[in-house]
Amino acid sequence: MKNSWIIGLLLALIGLLPLASTAQQVAISDFMVKENLSQNGKLAIIATDSLEKTNNTIQGNYRFTINGFEQDLKFSDGVAVTSNPIASSTFVYFKHKSGQKDIGKLFFLRVTEKGITPYKISGMLLLIIPLLILYIAYKFKRFLITLLILAIIYFYLNYSKGLDVRELIESSILGIKNLI
Repeated sequence: MKNSWIIGLLLALIGLLPLASTAQQVAISDFMVKENLSQNGKLAIIATDSLEKTNNTIQGNYRFTINGFEQDLKFSDGVAVTSNPIASSTFVYFKHKSGQKDIGKLFFLRVTEKGITPYKISGMLLLIIPLLILYIAYKFKRFLITLLILAIIYFYLNYSKGLDVRELIESSILGIKNLI
């Protein structure tokens, strides 16, 4: 009877051992990109918390998508180094799927002789710049239409009514002098 208790206890412990060895990885909630400390042209991806402080509990392999290519990055104390060096300035998109949440960031990596400087590009900026260009083009179109109408009126007055550019400029200068 005593031996059956011991055998039962050992079987229960043996059954629970695989569960203890398959611990779940800590999820990466955010990350930032910097140049590797050795300045060898490689990037360091640093796992951070919501306050942008390094999360040192991140250990092991995590899957990242870098410009569409999937890579397993090995994190040690919250820092992983990419395998390929950056040779010239470029845009790079980093994406990581953490449980239910996708984290994606676009960076412009400027390469100089001093090293790599990453500039984060906001998603809102990618929406605002094209809208601003369209707005300027719309306003410029209206300006061009107004300029075309004024040119047609000028040519009409110039050819049929005898208006000359010198007289127009002289009239404007006299009008400004009268105001002063």
